Amino acid sequence: MEKLTLGSLFDGIGVFPLAASCYGIRPIWASEIEKVPISITMRHFPNIHHLGDITIVKGGEIPPVHITTFGSPC
Repeated sequence: MEKLTLGSLFDGIGVFPLAASCYGIRPIWASEIEKVPISITMRHFPNIHHLGDITIVKGGEIPPVHITTFGSPC
């Protein structure tokens, strides 16, 4: 069975990826603009792809995921 994957919009400190990883779901990418929250997510997931500012993300150019989460408004 294929492992489920996750993308996190308005990621904050990466709570959704962290919780998902506890259940075997693999975080693939995250979108966040604040440096400190990004550094926290990177500490937990050094290989996660950071998309940056959601207003310039092109959905067709990011890897598809099984689950998309979002923490808006933060």
